[in-house]
Amino acid sequence: MNLYHKKQRWKIILVLIAIFLVGFSLWYSNSVVKKVAQKEKDRVTQWADAIKRKADLVNLTNNTFDALRENERKKVELWTLSMQEVNKDLTDYSFVLAVLTQSNQVPMIITNQKGEIENTHNLESIKKLSTQDKKDTLNQLIKNWQVTHPPLTLNLFGNNNQTVYYYDSKKLSELSYSKDSLYTAFTNELVNNSDLVPVLFIDKDNRSIIATNIPNISDSLNQSELNTAINQISLTTDSISINFGHDQQGVIYYEASEELTILKYFPFVQFTIIGLFILIGYLVFSTFRKAEQDQVWVGMAKETAHQLGTPISSLMAWIQLLEAQGIDPSTILEMNKDIDRLNTVTNRFSKIGSKAILKSENIVPVIKDSIDYLRLRISKNINLTFTNEQSDIQTPINSSLLEWVIENITKNAVDAMDGKGNILVSVKQTELDVIIDITDSGKGIALSKLKTVFQPGYTTKTRGWGLGLSLVKRIIEDFHKGKISVLKSELNVGTTFRIILKAD
Repeated sequence: MNLYHKKQRWKIILVLIAIFLVGFSLWYSNSVVKKVAQKEKDRVTQWADAIKRKADLVNLTNNTFDALRENERKKVELWTLSMQEVNKDLTDYSFVLAVLTQSNQVPMIITNQKGEIENTHNLESIKKLSTQDKKDTLNQLIKNWQVTHPPLTLNLFGNNNQTVYYYDSKKLSELSYSKDSLYTAFTNELVNNSDLVPVLFIDKDNRSIIATNIPNISDSLNQSELNTAINQISLTTDSISINFGHDQQGVIYYEASEELTILKYFPFVQFTIIGLFILIGYLVFSTFRKAEQDQVWVGMAKETAHQLGTPISSLMAWIQLLEAQGIDPSTILEMNKDIDRLNTVTNRFSKIGSKAILKSENIVPVIKDSIDYLRLRISKNINLTFTNEQSDIQTPINSSLLEWVIENITKNAVDAMDGKGNILVSVKQTELDVIIDITDSGKGIALSKLKTVFQPGYTTKTRGWGLGLSLVKRIIEDFHKGKISVLKSELNVGTTFRIILKAD
């Protein structure tokens, strides 16, 4: 019966099933993420098309406004020429008056050669102002207008030239304001849109920002910082190029939306949470199962000790009868040793489940007595040797349980050598520890089994239960607070077990 191998087989099957389920879940979630990512790319592409159409609209509107402004300038130029004609000796002023009438919507300010304001046209809003306020306002208007609208010169008779300052008509100004409002609203809809994925739109030639809705990116970034931001965005998504015409090109970089990022990492978070719940559940049930197993072990051990009491008492009576019949004393002595050993075993089983009492004593004679007892009861072809570097090594132990450990490991070594070989048991003391090494020349343990030799169910015997080394580990680590391990092992060469206890 090999419980360990069956448990390992089931573990492998369950792990393979878990790997398949996790892999399938990750594949499915990844496919969903790819579909969502493609939809977001399509949204950015549509946004890029909208930007292209906006650029076309801007160019068309600007061209229209340029034409309107040019038309109004020509009207002002005609008005200037008409004013010059008025100063000439004409017989018919009808054409000149018609031209002057057509320019009655363009606001104008006329100054003389000294820069003094002589006249205004189409500026009814300032008529209610005081003289000084009117003068200040007109001077400010002249200063502002000439920035975008170059003034015209009006040549009058007698070299008395005047300067004509003008600006957009009221209707054209209203249209310009409406255009700017439309552009602002359009930009807010396309760029400053929280529902749009994070985008960075730059000019391809001069690497300047055209538009972006990413909070930590703005026009204040220098070129190095902007390049760093672009490189970070480019790690996860592709860029989209857009052509505005007139040899102007832009590039759109976009990031995955917050929802897509959450969706991408959600399976890992989900598996982590599920894994934690499974781990907690496993630990809880494992603790309950171990406690239940311990109770079974304790009950079985105490029952075994109780059952051994009757045959031991009977054997003691038979030995006394043999002594009375004059049997060889050496035979009686060895039989008494076996009876003592049975009493020791019974005592061990009766103490399972109780708190082990440790007493500081010399470990050398304890190990030596155990080895001497075993030496007479194993094959003569096995050389069982005990060595000790010091004669007095004090350590807190339960001698009965420690003898059990030495016997168990030594008997396993005997079984591993098929009745022929060498076993060396050595003990030494370091500054802090007491080290016991048990070395055999048996079959050795495979490297893959080294971590499982102390688990319940592990055995190389056809009839073994695989509990001996598990009990050994429990006695050393739980009762004596020491350590036991396989120090080294090589197939067909041998194995060394090492026990470490605290020195006094």
